[in-house]
Amino acid sequence: MFRGNHPTRVDEKGRLKLPADFKALLVPDAEGKVVFYITSKDGERAELWPLAAWEEIEAQLATIPSTNPAKRKFLDVTNYYGQMAEMDGQGRLLLPQILRDKASLTADVVVFGSQKYLEVMNRPTIEAKDLTLSAEDLASLSELGI
Repeated sequence: MFRGNHPTRVDEKGRLKLPADFKALLVPDAEGKVVFYITSKDGERAELWPLAAWEEIEAQLATIPSTNPAKRKFLDVTNYYGQMAEMDGQGRLLLPQILRDKASLTADVVVFGSQKYLEVMNRPTIEAKDLTLSAEDLASLSELGI
């Protein structure tokens, strides 16, 4: 389970070095590789899905008719921004160029744990957001048992 955040940097070649705390949670596949599907749902943040977790999403999508407009849009967006990436020996991932450009994923970024996947945002962008939970947010979460 990925949780917490780690400020880090994207190098000039577009590679993100995964923070050690998150890297320690990754399980290599049978060939010893750590593979991710990197995508976005909004173009503002990159989502780094370990391939096995992304395949769970794909299995759920396979049960939805291909004519479903929400499924079509989801696939359009996640495929547009999406790209497979294998972690290299130094623990780096190459972020897709389209996503780096759209989300300004250059230089200072923050990597967040989001349970089954990681999110990467431009550090100035996330720091400019209101990161407080409103009374309405807390009430909604309370209704869900949290």
